[in-house]
Amino acid sequence: MSRLGGGDVAEAFQVVLAGGRMVFAKTHRRPPPGFFTTEAAGLAWLGEADALPVPAVVAVSDGAGGRAPWLVLEWITESRRAVPDDAAFGRALAALHGASAPHFGREDRRSTGSRGLPNEQCETWAEFYATQRLIPLARLVRDARHLGDDAARLAAGLESVATRLTELAGPAEPPARLHGDLWAGNRLVDVDGTSWLIDPACFGGHREFDLAMMRLFGGFGVEAFAAYAEVAPLADGWEGRIPLHHLAPLAVHAIKFGGAYPAGLARALRALGT
Repeated sequence: MSRLGGGDVAEAFQVVLAGGRMVFAKTHRRPPPGFFTTEAAGLAWLGEADALPVPAVVAVSDGAGGRAPWLVLEWITESRRAVPDDAAFGRALAALHGASAPHFGREDRRSTGSRGLPNEQCETWAEFYATQRLIPLARLVRDARHLGDDAARLAAGLESVATRLTELAGPAEPPARLHGDLWAGNRLVDVDGTSWLIDPACFGGHREFDLAMMRLFGGFGVEAFAAYAEVAPLADGWEGRIPLHHLAPLAVHAIKFGGAYPAGLARALRALGT
């Protein structure tokens, strides 16, 4: 076993099994309930769309009898030098989203992410984003002592936007099959330049949520967004909805890390008139 870096939640390892097979394994000291089996289910759900590759699950356990939880995955040889085909990624992401979901939320209703955000089934994106993201996150922001005097103001801003989502969410769309945490660190590029999805926080949601997350921290070329738009154009006004879909990830990062994220969250709220 060789310890790997890069994660802020789990401890990760490269493991060579007795027969010589190399796998990726990770564990967690204090995971939310069902943490790794939920991730494994998410990988399977993304894989069912046959749009973007995901690592195969070798074994998974949420821990029992005092044992540590773990997730073991197929090893993907990552390349820092290979140039990703961003246009192909954009087209494949459109196909993934187009594979759809039966509801806004999750069929198994399991929570996702390090903050254990709920995923109850909802009829509309506005209802889901308000009740399953912004309101729970507002409570967590208000309780985050490291945010000091900003906590109450930021929480109130999230709650205010939640009451206006029918106005802000844009034209109605059917639920898309989302990765749910699609920043560049959750895309692996292998030695052939093929993009793989890892670390999902899957749910049925608005496809603009994944696309906004891709823009939040960068790492995806303009070709990805252009190719996506050619296959599945977004509704008018999507640019103005980017701050809306940035609220949830910025709130999570403000809760977890503080730093510049509270100011980023405040800017997104101001862009929405809050």
